[in-house]
Amino acid sequence: MVGQIPMYVLTRAKMLMLIFLVTSSWALALFTYLYHRGWIDQQRFAHIGGVDSSVQVTEIQSGVFKLPAPVTVGTMSVEEAIFLRRSKREYLDKPLELSKFAQLLWSSQGMTEPRWGLRTAPSAGGTYPLEIYAVVGENCVKGLASGIYRYNPKDHTIVVVTLGDFREKLSAAALNQQWIAKAPVSIVIAAVYERTTRTYGSRGTRYADMEAGHVGQNLYLIATAMSLGAVVVGAFHDEEVQSVLGIPRDQIPLYIVPVGYPKE
Repeated sequence: MVGQIPMYVLTRAKMLMLIFLVTSSWALALFTYLYHRGWIDQQRFAHIGGVDSSVQVTEIQSGVFKLPAPVTVGTMSVEEAIFLRRSKREYLDKPLELSKFAQLLWSSQGMTEPRWGLRTAPSAGGTYPLEIYAVVGENCVKGLASGIYRYNPKDHTIVVVTLGDFREKLSAAALNQQWIAKAPVSIVIAAVYERTTRTYGSRGTRYADMEAGHVGQNLYLIATAMSLGAVVVGAFHDEEVQSVLGIPRDQIPLYIVPVGYPKE
């Protein structure tokens, strides 16, 4: 009997190991299946250690460009970004990398949970009243022509509104604030209030304004994390900004956010 104990212990250990291997294999297979089906958000596992300057924009159809995938694991903590955040109004004459440009747009309204349509900024009742536009100067984003672009969060693309350098005109509509004219890119946040007021009545206007504030802070923090500088601008003539952007009258501009490499 004594001589049989080691054999029993060894057999039990082998069985436990076999069970572990089988369950681990099944777990790995299930994870792989869900990952490739898109049921697990693949972006949560993305980790890019730096900016890839070789990334190029892809035109998937006329006037529609697919942006580089967003980075969801960075090198700066949220606490550090909050601590370092400052309003920057002077910028170097230096173009933005396409990946950084894409990251700015994603941080404003990008998708974080495609199944439920959730985005990077909270929205009352998931009504998402905001529209995001980018005003890009000549030779100001690597690999991208100057122009006005509308961001499409659902497929992380930009759509050409019109081509050309409109920074001076946008600056003129904003009381000639020169940081708008000099920044390589300005992000414009506009609200379609009816998307939210149809659910919340007049209170929805306040909710949409709050949401623009959330997006503004996102832009500040992601710019800080990428060694960029930004400032939020609220002083402008609404109708003139609408005219420059060529947007409908029900899209009310709330913020202009110039972004670039800051002068130190």
